[in-house]
Amino acid sequence: MSTTTIRIDHAALPDHFDRSRPDAVAEVIEAALREDGIAAEVSDVISHLKIELPTAQLVTASTALTEIGLI
Repeated sequence: MSTTTIRIDHAALPDHFDRSRPDAVAEVIEAALREDGIAAEVSDVISHLKIELPTAQLVTASTALTEIGLI
């Protein structure tokens, strides 16, 4: 299985996310993706959030991330 990594800079997070708590933001994003059936792992990595998911779910993940205002 191939894996895709999406990186989102903390500075690029929309205003409705609490940038001062990137670990909590990562948890919210991961929960939202999992609710949509996406086997994603989201983590806070110093300057950005790292989203790892199966490449086969990239289209579905892109749609979900668009719906929550991340892309």
